Amino acid sequence: FAPCIAVPQNERWGRTYEGPGETPEVQKIMAEEAVVGLQGTNLSAPETVLACAKHFVGDGGTTNGIDQGNTQVSEEVLRNIHMSGYIDAIDAGVGTVMASYNSWNGEKLHGHTYLLTDVLKNELGFDGFVISDWKGVDQMDEDYRTAVKRAINAGIDMVMVPDRYEIFIGHLVDLVNQGEVSIYRIEDAVRRILKQKFLLNLFEEPYTDPSLSSSFGSTEHRNVAKQAVRESMVLLDAKNDILPLQKNGQTILVAGSLAADLGAQCGGWTIWWQGGNGDITTGTDIVTGIENVAETSEVIYSPTGVYNGDVDVAVVVVGEKTPYAEGQGDRENLDLDASDILMLKNLKEAGIPTIALLVSGRPMILGELTTYADAVFAIWYPGSEGEGVAEILFGDYQPSGKLTHSWPKNMAQIPINVGDANYDPLYAYKHGLQYFPVIDSATELLPIAASTNREGNGVLLSLSGAVSELNATAADFEVTLNGVAQSDFISSVELTSYDASMILVGLNSNISQSDEVTLTYSGNNILSGELTMSSFTDYYVHNAVGGEIIVHSLPGIVQAEDYYEMFGVQTESCSDVGGGLNVGYIDAGDWMRYQVQVNQTGEYNLVGRISGYEFGTLRFKFNGAIEATLSYSSTNGWQSWADFSTSVYLEAGTYTMEVIAQNGAFNINYFEFNYNGNAITDVNTQLNDFTLYPNPFKESLAVQFSSLKDQAIQIRMIDITGKYSNVLYVGEVFEGENSFNFHIDASLPKGVYFIEVKDKTKRYFSKVIKQ
Repeated sequence: FAPCIAVPQNERWGRTYEGPGETPEVQKIMAEEAVVGLQGTNLSAPETVLACAKHFVGDGGTTNGIDQGNTQVSEEVLRNIHMSGYIDAIDAGVGTVMASYNSWNGEKLHGHTYLLTDVLKNELGFDGFVISDWKGVDQMDEDYRTAVKRAINAGIDMVMVPDRYEIFIGHLVDLVNQGEVSIYRIEDAVRRILKQKFLLNLFEEPYTDPSLSSSFGSTEHRNVAKQAVRESMVLLDAKNDILPLQKNGQTILVAGSLAADLGAQCGGWTIWWQGGNGDITTGTDIVTGIENVAETSEVIYSPTGVYNGDVDVAVVVVGEKTPYAEGQGDRENLDLDASDILMLKNLKEAGIPTIALLVSGRPMILGELTTYADAVFAIWYPGSEGEGVAEILFGDYQPSGKLTHSWPKNMAQIPINVGDANYDPLYAYKHGLQYFPVIDSATELLPIAASTNREGNGVLLSLSGAVSELNATAADFEVTLNGVAQSDFISSVELTSYDASMILVGLNSNISQSDEVTLTYSGNNILSGELTMSSFTDYYVHNAVGGEIIVHSLPGIVQAEDYYEMFGVQTESCSDVGGGLNVGYIDAGDWMRYQVQVNQTGEYNLVGRISGYEFGTLRFKFNGAIEATLSYSSTNGWQSWADFSTSVYLEAGTYTMEVIAQNGAFNINYFEFNYNGNAITDVNTQLNDFTLYPNPFKESLAVQFSSLKDQAIQIRMIDITGKYSNVLYVGEVFEGENSFNFHIDASLPKGVYFIEVKDKTKRYFSKVIKQ
């Protein structure tokens, strides 16, 4: 079922990453090359695969980017944009074409005789077979017999029937016997299917060559995958000679949970339909790839970006944290998570140069990221070979990727496509730096990005190099709000305290959240060495006013109504102690998102204050990776409140906490996080000198420590979500050195765990990795 040659026209669409780009130009190139790559020149060869061009036609053009929605365009637009690549696929000999779920101007493609038969088969000369999508025929009519009739008569030759094939066969036989589907239509479909089977030589050799499986995941295959990573990365911007990273002599901080999430960097359609987070397959995540390519440079990984040592540069991995496929990925908002921006901002304000890597299936709203980052890469979904990312970062290869999608400045611009009236993207179609910018070779000092501060009383302007002379005054700058130049609006012009390449333009009045902001500079008095910044007019400023999200400090209470984003819920007055509001009207699948700052590493008792009439569970996700589940029972009243609890292990840092309802009919007042235990690195008085080996381990693990006295302890293993996986030991230890050897069940899933040693007063934790 490849290639998908959709032409995505709206970044909200959850299948944007499946299409090659926003233009038929890219569609045509990829359609032909993909068909030849799969089918070769001889379908009977043992290594060929029958290609399937999909989804015919217009799947990428639905209104508002809704998956399986309605493509409301003229036939001219349908042909010129969405159909163009199918002509090249047919010319390349594609054996099958899949009909699309979407409608064209209100009529479902699975039942569209004109497009499937008159255009595809007769006009374009397609002589392969048309296959339906998964249960696509079912959507033709509520009456299944009528649905089958419409689809077959429209030109569907092979039907994907996952769960009621007996009924399908019965209906189709009866439709033929009753003359409602002609025998000619059946024979046409059979001829088309048999032709491809004969070309594949399936009757002589019905099975694949099992010897080919030995090459799966081979070095040769992974090298091709790394090449694809290198060539698809797009360097959007860079400054300050930050690239390439140095293999020797640097201290490199890698930040963000996505840096160590192999499943997230693969995206949807990986192992499972929706993909998944974590080590769902074999491969190299981004931080490991950086470690592999670095030589003597020290690589430090912090999923939250918190690190107190000296750092030369930070590589911050941000983006879409949970993989998705099809309509599950449809989004109304493509803003980056606030935790990603905050992590980058904190590192920049600490004086650390930053490189941002964006993992995503589509362009996202970068907002303040471009202001705080010294370099920005769109790395899309790099797949299993994160080392390919590192090879570009360290300069083993020059960047070569170019955008196949126009990059929007904000959500108001979506959809945005090259050729639009008033086309004004953040980065244009085919943009992509093909080199690492070097200050010594520059001819002028340039603006890189600008954004307001959160308070609205200043504009941050990021430049291509460090400022050596700043003689500008308020009169040299002008702020425009909603197209109107503001007089006497600027109070000051100064460098930021943390980066000499960033200017803060102070304002006399505050910018409002809804204002469209641009900045004009008319002086020639800002220098970087020999370089002078030229004047510019109406430079785009991202408006970050009102983006100040409540960051909840943990340990502490998170009021349920203080979310920054939600789906499906409502707030209402609360009669619980403290009054205020609670979140209610909750159905299964509804969710809320919060920003939390964890101040102490360790285990937390997570208490949910809940009322309602049903049993159920709440699912908690922290930065999309750490999970916890809280179960609750009926309290026999919408305002009859009770506490329900679970535990979760969190390292210090900033998180996006997502709370997802698995059931309905309940209310939430607040979540309370109580700190239970210190990290192993904290000073302790009873147990010391912890050693765990081997680490990583497979089936056996040794735990050694010293005790200051004879005492009772308990040793347990905790998974990354904070749940107890195994009780390893309960009993006495003696003063002095103590040693334990544990056999760990081989069926225990691989991943990160914590060994907890608990005495009467404290808990001590140490991280281990199960291979």
